[in-house]
Amino acid sequence: MNKNTVIGITLIGLILIGFSVYNSKVAREQMEIRRVQDSIAAVRAIEYAQEMASDGQTDTGAASVTDETRYSSTYANSFLEEAYKEDGDILTLENDKIRVDFSTRGAQPSEVLIKDYYTSDSGELYLIREGGSSFGMQIYTSQLINTADFTYRTMYSTDSSAVMRLYFSDSAYIEHSYYLPHGSYLLDFDFRMVGMDGIVPRNSARFDVLWDADIPRLERGYDNEKNYSTVDYKYPGEKSIESLGHRKTSAEESVTTRMEWFAFQQQFFSAILLAENCFESGDLSMKLYPQTDPERRLMQCSSNALVQYDLSQEVNIPFKFYFGPNHFQTLKSYGYGFEKIVPLGGWGVRWINTYVIIPIFNFFGRFIESYGIIILLLTLLIKIVISPLTLKSYMSSAKINILKPEIDKINAKYPKQDDAMKKQQEIMALYRKAGVSMFGGCLPMLLQFPVLFAMFRFFPASFELRQQRFLWADDLSAYDSILDFGFNIPLYGDHISLFSILCALTMYFSARMTQSGQDDSNPQAKSMRMMTLYFMPIFMLFICNNLSSGLTYYYFLSNLLMILQTWIIRRFFVDEEKIMARVRAADKAPAKPKSKFQQRLEAIQKAQQEALKEQQRQQQQRRR
Repeated sequence: MNKNTVIGITLIGLILIGFSVYNSKVAREQMEIRRVQDSIAAVRAIEYAQEMASDGQTDTGAASVTDETRYSSTYANSFLEEAYKEDGDILTLENDKIRVDFSTRGAQPSEVLIKDYYTSDSGELYLIREGGSSFGMQIYTSQLINTADFTYRTMYSTDSSAVMRLYFSDSAYIEHSYYLPHGSYLLDFDFRMVGMDGIVPRNSARFDVLWDADIPRLERGYDNEKNYSTVDYKYPGEKSIESLGHRKTSAEESVTTRMEWFAFQQQFFSAILLAENCFESGDLSMKLYPQTDPERRLMQCSSNALVQYDLSQEVNIPFKFYFGPNHFQTLKSYGYGFEKIVPLGGWGVRWINTYVIIPIFNFFGRFIESYGIIILLLTLLIKIVISPLTLKSYMSSAKINILKPEIDKINAKYPKQDDAMKKQQEIMALYRKAGVSMFGGCLPMLLQFPVLFAMFRFFPASFELRQQRFLWADDLSAYDSILDFGFNIPLYGDHISLFSILCALTMYFSARMTQSGQDDSNPQAKSMRMMTLYFMPIFMLFICNNLSSGLTYYYFLSNLLMILQTWIIRRFFVDEEKIMARVRAADKAPAKPKSKFQQRLEAIQKAQQEALKEQQRQQQQRRR
């Protein structure tokens, strides 16, 4: 071990020892403060109880007063003690979008009404109900305090702005300043500390932002609402966001690096807190309430985010609250990346939704009021765009069906298992003559999957569909119901969705039309046909019963158009005589050289055949 290594290890050891001593000292100071507070409270409780007893009060009365006095006279600072005992008032900031009621107890938002929108039962939409939120800053002065426990003095108040202060002395105070611009869901919040350098220790120039909120149920379908509700947060400089995860009953996460903002996200509305100078770290959590919750609460959200500041300068820390809808364009207009909370899928699917589906959807929305018609036009447009892929897939399947008699002849020619390779080679040769590609049927369908996934993520997250009526559906963002049972059927639900029935029926007829004339002699093909023809429609019937009616309506239209496409392709594009003429002409023409892929495939098949023969030979030897 050289000299530099010894010096390095020694310095690290000294730093660790010093850090440990410092932490022990801070812990002892905090314990001493708590001990003094507890002693003062206990002495005052005993004195009060003795005083009441001398006046002839009963023990029961003395006990109840003792419980009350436990929470009074606990702050050494007389200004804080007075602010702790005072009752709070309500101030209201309001514009054309939202109304926010503030309690001077903690100078915090206590109730938030989102205007122009309603709950599923047509009531006013309160994103935060009275008593459903607690917001405060936890600061260490001579003792640990939470600003939510004190009543602020109102210094200034109008319909759009308010200033409230919590005094520690005649010249030292904490100030909350709020401003709500017209036409905005964004609420400006400035946190100031004036004259606090002699009250807050230099080594404690930090505070924790504590926010606990109960987000109420606002939508019709509990399952959809809980599946699309969570807590999100964003790192500074990142384009994507992080999430505690959807479809979880509870989750928590400790964020050890800086955060730009975090969001308590309900399916279609969110409460977001942004720190313009960023949070240093934070703990976030959420927990879903059961569907039977008597207060119709959806989830409990909590945050504990750290903010650091410099006491040598004027402390003015800007925050912003967002209380409003998860409307993609509205969220995007603020420029903070709020639109990322809209769950549009992974990077590929999200790209399709962001740059293709949403612009088209918004374009139609400028001229058409009915979102049912917009979904119809969007489905037609998608089908037209991907029709070349669909045509290629259907043409390949149709050619295989036409060649079925020829394939049957080849199967009859090679009935033995030993001739499987020869049989496969002749079938492949027949496909080449007819112009059938091995991947002609499946590859075009696979290329359509990103669009299908994009639609699956778009419709449940589309704020535009919320409470939009179409035909018998009251709300295209929730399930449609033509009959409510009053009880729940496992895996199905407590209602019957007509769109899900139509979706299942059209899926059945589409599969039946597509698979008509296919070869059922192969057990695997027959099993796949049964699954596609019967299992998938029944499966979709159960799955779609609780999905948003807008999504199920899209699936129904997509299946219906697929049936129409299949009929058009068979009627006008598939010419059996022309295909067979091509096969006959290929028989007379000189054989074309095989492609490298075909050669490799035949080599693999030959190796498999040889291995099978060797296995059979060894089995015969063992029997002997």
